[in-house]
Amino acid sequence: MAIIITDECPNTAIYEGGIEWTWGDGTTLDEVDFGDGTVVSGKEKQVPISDEFYYIVSDKCTECVGFHEEPQCAAVCPVDCCVPDPDMVEDNETLLAKKAWLHNE
Repeated sequence: MAIIITDECPNTAIYEGGIEWTWGDGTTLDEVDFGDGTVVSGKEKQVPISDEFYYIVSDKCTECVGFHEEPQCAAVCPVDCCVPDPDMVEDNETLLAKKAWLHNE
């Protein structure tokens, strides 16, 4: 049986290797203001994080907080490769704020 990635990610933060991503994919973001004078369109293509492997855009990942009881990518991953990133530890308050920002709540 072949394996596919489903639409489990509520933020569309998972991308196939080599595929460009956008802030607007799966969110309501029309533009992103980084607060340092940098503003990008939500539709502007971003450089892939990996050219070889599926990847998660950490800045779009809310660990499914506010959507599901557990991260859906980890729950459905057949090889347990969706694991917490020790370089991006965020508490629930931060994850809920990110969810609100991504979905204009």
